[in-house]
Amino acid sequence: MGFDLGFQQVGITDTQLDSEHKHYNEWIERNFHGEMSYMERNITKRFHPDQLVPDTLSVICVRLDYYKNEGSWPIDLLNQSDLAYVSRYALGRDYHKLIRKRLQTFADQISSIVGDLGYRVFTDSAPVLEKALASKAGIGWQGKHSNILNKSNGSWFFLGEIFTNLSLEYDSAVGNHCGNCTSCIDVCPTKAIVAPYVVDARRCISYLTIEHKSAIPIEFREAIGNRIYGCDDCQLFCPWNRFAKLSEEADFNPRHGLDNTSLLDCFSWTQDEFDTKTMGSAIRRIGYQSWIRNIAIALGNADHNPHIIDALKLAYVKHNDFIQEHIDWAINQQQNKATG
Repeated sequence: MGFDLGFQQVGITDTQLDSEHKHYNEWIERNFHGEMSYMERNITKRFHPDQLVPDTLSVICVRLDYYKNEGSWPIDLLNQSDLAYVSRYALGRDYHKLIRKRLQTFADQISSIVGDLGYRVFTDSAPVLEKALASKAGIGWQGKHSNILNKSNGSWFFLGEIFTNLSLEYDSAVGNHCGNCTSCIDVCPTKAIVAPYVVDARRCISYLTIEHKSAIPIEFREAIGNRIYGCDDCQLFCPWNRFAKLSEEADFNPRHGLDNTSLLDCFSWTQDEFDTKTMGSAIRRIGYQSWIRNIAIALGNADHNPHIIDALKLAYVKHNDFIQEHIDWAINQQQNKATG
């Protein structure tokens, strides 16, 4: 059950997450969550799913693969400074609504068999430690980059959960197979993986380009390269992802050519174009201002091009002080490259 809905894996676990307390609390105490203040709230509910959803006895975890066969290999895109790099998970339809709807259908299927069912569905929402639950449910193990890894399918997948009052048979967790590998730590552009299994979000490009709403610290701007929404480096270079399977989910097909488009094209979008082209996309959540901020930095990192300087200067008067500061930085970067 569940596979008919497109899920590639289903696992079941209990609600005991006491072993996660120490790691999580230390992470918060070190302010590694940055501006994500919501991570500080509802701590008790995070570690006790039965307090988040009363009477929960079991958590059904699912895996949905999202990696698609694209026109350009992602690593090649990272090496072409005039092209925009968007995290692979965000190229298609926003997964939140898609998975939530299917989890609802999954719960309905279970209810049709067992009768009255108490449940609630989640996917990257509410105070849920979904990676810890997925690991306990046997979906995979938590890698040194903090993502869940599956021995046969890598890490290119989304997670979802059904909290239910059913007493079910639990699956067993799988062992950790990272071994001595440090590929994810070594390739992180901003050295955000400060220790195995510990990510300082304040240094992470995914955090900086998506969650961070303030000016992006100058110390990280060059390392961002052409990544305008998220970062996949720790997954792209992970040896286990050579086993990743391509997703057959049509909703995850790249939209508006964002899997292979120029920075200048993206930078030219108006507010209305941004709203139209990101409709139904996870990108919409960052808003137009962060979108332009991110691209301005990427344009500053691109190889010298007079057309880039012209575009930056033309856009300058159209934006507020917040964006202008990032445009000034980008123009300065381009001019420095021009003079050698």
